[in-house]
Amino acid sequence: MMRPLPRLLLCASACTAAMVTTAPAWSQTPVLTQPQDAALALPRSQPAIPAPTQATFPGVIRYEADVTDRDRRIISVNQIIPVPSAGPFTLLYPEFLPGNHADTGPIQLISGLTVTAPDGRRLEWLRDTVQPHAFHLDIPQGITEIRVEFQWLTQPDGGPWRVVQTSGMVNMQWEKAVLYPAGYAASGITIEPSIRLPQGWGYGVALDTVSNEAGLATFAPVSLYTLVDSPMFAGAHYRRFALDADGSSPVYLNVVADKAEQLEPADGLMNKFEAMVVQADRLFGARPFDRYEFLVGLTNQLGGIGLEHHRSSENTLAPDFFTRGTGSLGSRQLLPHEYVHSWNGKYMRPADEQTANYNVPTQNTLMFVYEGLTSYWGEVLAARAGLATKDETLIGMAGHAAFYENQPGRQWRALHDTQNHNLLGYRVPGNWPSWMRTTSDYYDEALLVWLDADTLIREGTNGRRSLDDFAKGFFGRLDGEVQTRGYTFEELVAALNDVHPHDWAGFLRGRLDAVGPEARAPLDGISRGGYRLVYVDSLSDAEKRIQTGWANDFQYSLGFSLSSTNRIGGVRWGSVAYDQGLGAGWDLIAVGDRAASAEALREAITAVKGGSEPLVMTVKNGDRVRTLSIPYHDGLRYPRLERVEGTPDVLGDILAPRRR
Repeated sequence: MMRPLPRLLLCASACTAAMVTTAPAWSQTPVLTQPQDAALALPRSQPAIPAPTQATFPGVIRYEADVTDRDRRIISVNQIIPVPSAGPFTLLYPEFLPGNHADTGPIQLISGLTVTAPDGRRLEWLRDTVQPHAFHLDIPQGITEIRVEFQWLTQPDGGPWRVVQTSGMVNMQWEKAVLYPAGYAASGITIEPSIRLPQGWGYGVALDTVSNEAGLATFAPVSLYTLVDSPMFAGAHYRRFALDADGSSPVYLNVVADKAEQLEPADGLMNKFEAMVVQADRLFGARPFDRYEFLVGLTNQLGGIGLEHHRSSENTLAPDFFTRGTGSLGSRQLLPHEYVHSWNGKYMRPADEQTANYNVPTQNTLMFVYEGLTSYWGEVLAARAGLATKDETLIGMAGHAAFYENQPGRQWRALHDTQNHNLLGYRVPGNWPSWMRTTSDYYDEALLVWLDADTLIREGTNGRRSLDDFAKGFFGRLDGEVQTRGYTFEELVAALNDVHPHDWAGFLRGRLDAVGPEARAPLDGISRGGYRLVYVDSLSDAEKRIQTGWANDFQYSLGFSLSSTNRIGGVRWGSVAYDQGLGAGWDLIAVGDRAASAEALREAITAVKGGSEPLVMTVKNGDRVRTLSIPYHDGLRYPRLERVEGTPDVLGDILAPRRR
């Protein structure tokens, strides 16, 4: 869509009288006769945005959010902010959000911003013309505090932003509804938070409640950093479970649900979550927090989320997850993944993620550790706790391995560059993810890199040491306290060498930087683990449960997936479908002489396997219809990890629960 031209450039004959012209019009600057036009044409001056160089902000910000407007889903915010002195004063709205690794602060949803003095005088603000997350004020003499009011207009349904509020629950994310003074570190700004909830609602949050009366919950003062790191799940149907209430660092599970009956867990489910806590203790050897609060929404009305924090995590699961005691493999691995982040990403974090406040750009050079190693340990921890079986975990790993064995994108783009993908556009896959590469790669391909490292250590030490030893030595050094520590690539390499001397810099760089036609997926951990990746034409019942989209998945045969409406999608670059000229927007309308369906396509692929007859498909894109005769005879292909007989089952050892 063409952007509108500036008003002054749209002048025709009606504007001529407003100009004084002594030379050709194209060579002149218009002279405006109306003062108001001149004011519009000239930008107002604005001060520089102070860098966060001062450690401590003087005074305490009083903060109240009101989430009782459930029908319109408007969250109203009222802040009383001390001002150190008269003159320029800049307020910031968080831009780079923790855990997003990108500039995702939804400033577009903030409206009604009003600033007043204690006597009710309105103080005008000016948005920065370069950094739209900054608002400049000029504080008059004699004013020591200001009132800041605005609304967060949350998303009511599916759309550009995630739904955080329904009629029965709210996921309060403070960083999306707060303004804070520029010039200070987030850890040096003190806030006294409170939130007004609908009557009778319960809540889970890693803040200390001072009072909760008439729907207004008030919490002990904390730093802005701690507030942002302490989201809330609240709702009409709420329950709290103790996963480990003993000791100085208890762990709790807070659950809100659409219906009260959904809060009743199936037999044995809580035992598995308790085992997850025990297995994490045995993996890391210490807890880098004073308490931990899992926040879980059992709902299909809130937007899906799995987001890490130091002392809590935000998670949504299917409404019947608790009552059934099971769910998809990914849903059962979600809480272990986010729990691991307390060690990897929060306590120990890449140094370039440790920014002073939320308007300093983040860098993502070690996302393969932050997310990739967390993905590895999240899947391992789920298996060790019994949230997933060994066979289910291996089925999931087969999916990772097959995807990256068949990914053409590494021909031009190395794994390390995908870490910058968020900064190009937050998790936007585009139409050709197999060629573009996406943020999934620094999760799942990096998971395979860490499996490779784990099995290498085990092989090199005859099973005496493993990546578990690295977990204790690098991430398990703090117990019962909340601190953050940044680390570098060099420190990571040194810690791995402490476990098992090896060229770890070369090992990691070789896998992170591999690019070009000869670059291969990092699958050595699978073979070293006692398995091989194979492709089969039929799946077991367990594989069908885990690979839920198997019936419509033709990625490793024809190179695409088929939607329930027979829309062809996810065409893999360089695949059979790609070579036939197919891409986004094509519909399958017939297979041979049969109406299109996934079943008809599966049967046709099976019928031509090993033969010479082509596979015939009719496809449509808009008004264009094509009949394709495809010389494909390799049958259906689904990934599987197959045991290599006569080799140790190292993967089985990795996934087995730890006894100490």
